[in-house]
Amino acid sequence: MSEENLKSELSGRESEVIAGRFGEAVQVQHALFSKDHAQANTRLPMFLLLHGWGSNEQDLADLMRYVAPYNDYVALRAPLEMPQELMGVGPAGYTWFHDCVPTGDDLDRDAYAASVAIDRWVREHIPADRDIVLLGFSQGGVLAVHLLRINPERYRASVCLSGFLAPGNVEGSAPADEQLAQLDLPVFYGYGSSDNVIPRYELFAMDAWLEEHTWLTSHEYRGLDHAVSLEEFSDIRQWLIQNNISSGMM
Repeated sequence: MSEENLKSELSGRESEVIAGRFGEAVQVQHALFSKDHAQANTRLPMFLLLHGWGSNEQDLADLMRYVAPYNDYVALRAPLEMPQELMGVGPAGYTWFHDCVPTGDDLDRDAYAASVAIDRWVREHIPADRDIVLLGFSQGGVLAVHLLRINPERYRASVCLSGFLAPGNVEGSAPADEQLAQLDLPVFYGYGSSDNVIPRYELFAMDAWLEEHTWLTSHEYRGLDHAVSLEEFSDIRQWLIQNNISSGMM
């Protein structure tokens, strides 16, 4: 869906966790590029990496050497800074949403606002002919799917790790769902059976929705909590090879 058909924002109620309103417009301002400004291997798709709550752009960049070491990537920093009282003594952390795991209309509004901001950053910084594979964890996993729900034709595939689903009840928050269902875009969805952050029914809801709207490969990892694992990395590598996204070399 083109930018002119997207609403500027779907602002809702004031958040009690992160300053601001759910759904207010945000802007991506910081990005970490791989070697040669992510132009070292342009014959392969580029990864767009989206971290989770309280993390930063370095987090998933470290993961790339395990799953696709020869692909270029750009890791984005979420636009909302975490309050110090939520971070303790660790490094600065950032969030895409105005709460750790928002639900209902709040999630619809924040997922839409963050996806619009990311999609705009892509349009302004990445050549239109460069294939992009989305990869996100937790909040970033939400967005690795939600970007397909606002502009599915721009993205080659998506890897969603421990993500959860925006319900799409707020009008205009997921405007391309019907279009997405016609495209059979490859999606990898992985999650742990012992996730202590995302309720199991939310994980199952994401799995079921992706089954209906994408060409889905999903894996539940026994005993894994809200995290990733070497077994999951191995499955992602195989999926990337099958979809002609990475070379498979390590």
